Amino acid sequence: MSDVPTRAVPARGRGIFLVDRPDSPQSVLRVGMVGVERATPDFFPLQILNTVLGGSFTSRLNQNLRERNGFTYGAGSSFAMRRAPGPFLVSTSVQADKTGAALGEILSELEAIRQPIPEPELLKARSYAAYSFPGEFETCTDLAAQVLEMQLYGLPDSYFSEYVARLLEVDAASTARAATRTLAPEDMALVVVGDARVVTPQLEALGLGPVRILEVDEFLGPAVQIPPARP
Repeated sequence: MSDVPTRAVPARGRGIFLVDRPDSPQSVLRVGMVGVERATPDFFPLQILNTVLGGSFTSRLNQNLRERNGFTYGAGSSFAMRRAPGPFLVSTSVQADKTGAALGEILSELEAIRQPIPEPELLKARSYAAYSFPGEFETCTDLAAQVLEMQLYGLPDSYFSEYVARLLEVDAASTARAATRTLAPEDMALVVVGDARVVTPQLEALGLGPVRILEVDEFLGPAVQIPPARP
């Protein structure tokens, strides 16, 4: 069996999917695309970029959707970097009647993060990432996980001792280059689970393209029937 990981094929063009959950008071939002592999040369710029975008409580996404607009209790973003490219994902849940507005704000933040990050914001993100790093080594389980990561991804023995210094080297130009190479909002999948009656007009009003409405059974299959317990 080949040890070469299977690579996901990036989509071309935006897809908008609405999974109908009638009478749901909230909508669950997922916006994402195929990201990058763990071996990417943009690893450290992307750590800082994601801290600014959605990787901390004071991130742009959380400040926008939670603090300024009150759409949600929390919003964030993440890169799952594996031997082959894993997903980049923005995640949140919002009031049903704010679904379209929240999605518009997410897309605006994804466009904005491709510009150079202002130095004060960059400094805060570098400090947050650097001071958080020692927490990755607190327990025996944490240490084992880091050793496994070194082996799995072929990292040098000096990798973790140099980690913080490499985070602190990240500048605005490198995050902008990484974002431009990695994030393409026009090719992302926009997935909403919510009440189609309430949500569909909001999505159509954004003018992002056709909305494909799905029933839960279309991708999960019919509900599993659990037999009654024996007496």
